[in-house]
Amino acid sequence: MSRRLILIRHGQTTYNATGRMQGHLDTELSELGYEQARAAARLLQDQGVSKIVASDLIRARETARVVADALGVDFTTDARLRETHLGRWQGRTSAEVDEEFPGARAIWRHDPTWAPPEGESRVDVAERARPVIDELMQDFGGWEAGPVLIVAHGGAISALTCHLLGLDHAQYGILSGLKNTHWSQLTARPDFNPDTPLSSLEFNAQNVGSAKWYFDGWNMGGEVTGDGGADI
Repeated sequence: MSRRLILIRHGQTTYNATGRMQGHLDTELSELGYEQARAAARLLQDQGVSKIVASDLIRARETARVVADALGVDFTTDARLRETHLGRWQGRTSAEVDEEFPGARAIWRHDPTWAPPEGESRVDVAERARPVIDELMQDFGGWEAGPVLIVAHGGAISALTCHLLGLDHAQYGILSGLKNTHWSQLTARPDFNPDTPLSSLEFNAQNVGSAKWYFDGWNMGGEVTGDGGADI
């Protein structure tokens, strides 16, 4: 028995369109962003999504609302799925950050333990977001009926994907930037060894905490494209 997880990035925002970093800033979807959300709903129509959970930031929440309305599935929000807090970088363009903090963005891209001034590292984000998935694994009994859809942010999804796969911190940089309304897809299966009884090949209260996650794809979907601008 397996459980599928789809983690989709929100549609384009006004800040994406102008190349500004958002982080925890509560920016809104652009017209293209709404079009992307509707297109994502069309692509997800036949997936049998059983549950939707979104970041509480407007750009993710609105993307989730558009998708949920089209699929006929309710959604909830969870602040732990928010994007990386970028501290003093929030609201600035890459050029502006490079002028004040020369070389810092390169360090940030290559070292997931490093955080912008007054902000979070990617490891911080992964550790606050991971419990959302673990709690769903424990508590959501309808997962086998269809995939769970998480609507969040490029940086948060990248960090969470790496954490679920158990990657070393040095490997966090292997994933390219996630485009607007593209998604990461993973599958969870009960842990297995040759001595595992057949009854344990299905998820139960005893083995769900030791689930193994497998990588199905990255930057999937995206019927409507556009310049996503700053990744986070």
